[in-house]
Amino acid sequence: MSQGPFVPIEECAKHFTVSVSTIRSWIRQGFIPKDTYLKVGLTYRFDLSAIITALSANPDDELPEVPVEVAVEVAVEVKEPVQLELNFNPDEDL
Repeated sequence: MSQGPFVPIEECAKHFTVSVSTIRSWIRQGFIPKDTYLKVGLTYRFDLSAIITALSANPDDELPEVPVEVAVEVAVEVKEPVQLELNFNPDEDL
């Protein structure tokens, strides 16, 4: 394992332009090798240069799929505004 600086999971996700849950999924699926991160309790620290090297070493491997929850997050962010119509009659509703 190289001795680069270890970064939190949020920075790792930002580097690969995915969500934190995607990074966790990649760890479970084995796409991110165990020798490229440290886990203490519930905290992960990643060596980005080691991850890049490990992923580059096997270019023929199938790329990890982006989980459905990432697509849902994107869909929620770009949702069109909703116009609400209120039926208000001041004589009856007061």
